Amino acid sequence: MDFMKQYETQTYALLRIVSGFLFIFHGIPKMQAIMAGEAGWMYYLAGPIEVIGGALIMIGLCTSAAAFLASGLMAGAYWLIHFSKMGGGLPINNKGELAVAFCFIFLFIAAKGSGTWSVDEKRS
Repeated sequence: MDFMKQYETQTYALLRIVSGFLFIFHGIPKMQAIMAGEAGWMYYLAGPIEVIGGALIMIGLCTSAAAFLASGLMAGAYWLIHFSKMGGGLPINNKGELAVAFCFIFLFIAAKGSGTWSVDEKRS
C-alpha cells in the first residue's frame, strides 16, 4: 500500500477535518438542550467542548490542546456513561464504540498536531 504514502499529509488533514466536523454534531443536541433549559450538568461540560473543540480541531486552530481535551472528554464519556451506566462489558454491547473511536482519534491528533490545511500552519 505504498501508493498512499504520497498522500499521507492530505489524508491526515482529512482525518482531522472530518473528525472535528462529526464531533460538532454530537455537541449540537446538547447545546440545544442547554438553550431549552432541559440539560443536566454533563451537557454543560460536554456540549461546549464538542462544539467549540470540534470546530477548533476541524479548522486546525490550537489543535493539540483541543484534541487532547476532546480525547479526555470521550474517555470520561465511555467510563462514566457507557461502561458504568450501560452494563459494562465491551463497547459493542454498551454502545460506546464511537466514544472509544473518538477518544483514540483525538489522542492521535493531539500528538501529531495541526498538520496541513490548518489555521496553525498558516500562522507559522
